[in-house]
Amino acid sequence: MKTKLFFTILTILLVSFGCKKMDYDNPEVENYISLLKNGKYNSYELPEFNRSDISALLIYRNDTTIIYKFPVNPISSYAMMKCKLGIVVLWTVESIRAVEIDSENLIGRFPSQDPLLALRDNPSVWVFDEESHLSAAKAYYNWWKSNPIFTNKMKIDPLNDTKYIWH
Repeated sequence: MKTKLFFTILTILLVSFGCKKMDYDNPEVENYISLLKNGKYNSYELPEFNRSDISALLIYRNDTTIIYKFPVNPISSYAMMKCKLGIVVLWTVESIRAVEIDSENLIGRFPSQDPLLALRDNPSVWVFDEESHLSAAKAYYNWWKSNPIFTNKMKIDPLNDTKYIWH
């Protein structure tokens, strides 16, 4: 009887500790996402998130909800009237990365002019399609999930192996 009880408890413990937690409890990220989705994000700046917020943000990377109120770079001459939530989230992650490495492309906390993907070989061609969104989302996810103890990860451009760049 003791052996059976021991193996039952051991199995429960192994299953409990062996499972990866897929969602990340991060109230700041959840508030940001909620404000974006509800059209109530009032700041003109990107939030001051850091690398510890990336996993929680990446949960929303594939979200195709169209939002109409989001942070915009004041130097951009392009007036984006709408954007997919997932693209804004990826742009927010890029902001975290760019701030951490003190990127020469930073404009305040903005990693580029707009939360807009462009073709790497022709940056004047902007892309809004599902393929570009999914490709960028996959690239950011793979970048973040690959080798979690690699200390120079933030110096790697997640879009480097794609045909996209940020506008």
